[in-house]
Amino acid sequence: MDNIQEMAENLKMLADKTRLTILTLLKEQELCVCDIVDALEISQPNVSQHLRKLKSAGLVNETRKGQWVYYSLRVVDKPYIKAVLEHTPSLKEKITQLNKVCN
Repeated sequence: MDNIQEMAENLKMLADKTRLTILTLLKEQELCVCDIVDALEISQPNVSQHLRKLKSAGLVNETRKGQWVYYSLRVVDKPYIKAVLEHTPSLKEKITQLNKVCN
């Protein structure tokens, strides 16, 4: 039953459009908060709040590189989340646009 409860809580995370979009972006590559802010065109505090929830649910990893914090997907142990993300549209083009702006 605990497993089902955990699955239900994690799937609730995906019910929010912003969090689902963040995970879809992260399925392409690791990103810093500023990249996610630019991609979603929402405020940095809003993105940070969603990332905090995703991190506490164990769906993203946080890595510090100098002054920047990068986020990556952490769903290896959650095949049901991985399966959902396999069906989300690719945001590779959006990330390519971000990379052109950032570089």
